[in-house]
Amino acid sequence: MTSAVSQIELNSSVSIPQLGFGVFLVDPADTQRVVEDALAVGYRHLDTATGYNNEAEVGAAIRASGVPREDIFLTTKLRNDHHKARDVEGAFSRSLDALELDYLDLYLIHWPMPANGFYVETWRAFETFLADGRAKSIGVSNFLVPHLEKLLAETDIVPVVNQVELHPIFQQRKLREFHAKHGIRTEAWGPLGQGKYDLFGMPTIQAAAKAHDVQPAQVVLRWHLQTGTIVIPKSNSRERMAQNLDVFGFELNLDEMAVIDALDENRRMGGNPAENN
Repeated sequence: MTSAVSQIELNSSVSIPQLGFGVFLVDPADTQRVVEDALAVGYRHLDTATGYNNEAEVGAAIRASGVPREDIFLTTKLRNDHHKARDVEGAFSRSLDALELDYLDLYLIHWPMPANGFYVETWRAFETFLADGRAKSIGVSNFLVPHLEKLLAETDIVPVVNQVELHPIFQQRKLREFHAKHGIRTEAWGPLGQGKYDLFGMPTIQAAAKAHDVQPAQVVLRWHLQTGTIVIPKSNSRERMAQNLDVFGFELNLDEMAVIDALDENRRMGGNPAENN
């Protein structure tokens, strides 16, 4: 069933594979093996963060894989305690050093940390990385509409993405509408609910899986893709990695999309970005 992963064009004119692989909560001791498996299966979009404590292992996996660097889209994120302008350059350089790379495809502010009030100056520092070519694109994560409005009003560059919690139980419709209006792509973390919701046991998702002879996780990922979301599932299992990637050979019909849309409870499983996290 597998076919080529679709590409999404960002407002920086850079293209990102719509389906990628995340390493949140992957133990550093396992990360190199896991990422090598992901690259061998066919993923070319990797997502890590300084706060995951596994950047070095991701970089080692890229070097060991034999996949050319230019064929891999790599994202990492700034730690929450390095938002002051004077701290951002050092944090960025340490990420490049840990990864042993010369540039990032995408660098994100991991959380807005609004009580600290530094994310605008953080973003201005990010703009310098874009200008000197060490970051091909810059974006944010876990930002709410007021945070994005402040960035758009006080800085020069629109984020290419906002990576946020998004799954059938928490669909972020108003935020996605704001993104679409301003040319910001929506990227989903926790796209399968991280095991906190029984998505795969829901009758509507099971019915769609049976109709297409696929697994429930594949149905949920296909729903994300058809809504236009960039999505980064994770797994330590090579078999499950391959299964999650094998979602481009079928399409949900309008009724199937509608019943998944109807599952929205506007209920988070993660932290509230209105607070410091």
